[in-house]
Amino acid sequence: MHELPPFHLAFPVTSLSNARAFYGDLLGCPEGRSSDSWVDFDFHGHQIVAHLAPEETRTMPAHDVDGDDVPVRHFGVVLSMDAWQALAERLQTAGIRFVVEPHIRFKGHPGEQATMFLLDPCGNALEFKAFADRARLFAK
Repeated sequence: MHELPPFHLAFPVTSLSNARAFYGDLLGCPEGRSSDSWVDFDFHGHQIVAHLAPEETRTMPAHDVDGDDVPVRHFGVVLSMDAWQALAERLQTAGIRFVVEPHIRFKGHPGEQATMFLLDPCGNALEFKAFADRARLFAK
């Protein structure tokens, strides 16, 4: 695989202090620049920006994916299996309520992956996933 350029994602939040507590403290994302209406985070080498826009946060539709009710609008990152397991344990210890509990999806198929979904305090859905063999990320 080639080196991927970092992506940039801006998303709405209802509270910058809640976003800082979740992304900065719980997930361990270093904070970058900020103002009184937005804050940057280093999300595993990618730039995500929480913008204070309470009117833009809303309940999201979900679709069935391998038996899970997956939020249609979500973002996340593909971690190593060890990092995924450590994060799952840290989130479980912190008492995070999962939308989709940590588990293995598509067992025995080319897309077999560890996955978990959760909401940030502002209602944004995140997915963290891992593959035993990362080369299978786009396998059909």
